[in-house]
Amino acid sequence: MKLYGAPNPAPNPRRVRIFLAEKGVSIPETFVDMRKREHKAPEFREKNPAGQIPVLELDDGRVLSETVAICRYLESLYPAPPLFGRDAFERAEIEMWIRRVELVMMVPVGMFWRHAHPYTAALLTQYKDFGESNRERTVEAMTWFDRQLRDRPFIAGETYTMADICALTTVDFAAFIGLPMPEEAEALRAWRARVSARPSAAA
Repeated sequence: MKLYGAPNPAPNPRRVRIFLAEKGVSIPETFVDMRKREHKAPEFREKNPAGQIPVLELDDGRVLSETVAICRYLESLYPAPPLFGRDAFERAEIEMWIRRVELVMMVPVGMFWRHAHPYTAALLTQYKDFGESNRERTVEAMTWFDRQLRDRPFIAGETYTMADICALTTVDFAAFIGLPMPEEAEALRAWRARVSARPSAAA
């Protein structure tokens, strides 16, 4: 198997690296230069028509994209420790929290990145008022997650899971692009410190 990804702070390839580090598994990774638009090149689109990374290429030439889908596949190959739950309810609950991270928090972070950040100005037509409006939405999202974390150590409950990986890569990328956590989000800050202390967070 081979991964196509990008170095930090790109959040989606980092999700897969953290997941693999938690599993103690190593897969060779080839970096795709996003600044040179290599992920949009015709030869790369043959692997992923969406022109996005990461991509996992299997030994038989088949490919998977989308971070959660890639990690689900890897979970089936390397089930310990379980990062998608141990029974039907846990799996559904973790899926619920992954969706909340992506829809509630990653969407406004992504919209700010696309429409308000100078790094992306040359890549698309920016609607800066819309982009800037996502600052407030990101604060609201982080405040909401802060409330959820006041009575449990991890995003989906008592155990570190894929939901924490998705959330950590999101808040770290948000900080990189100028969307820090609210000062008053003490539970969210404590959670970030806990999961950032795990060796996998350096992946």
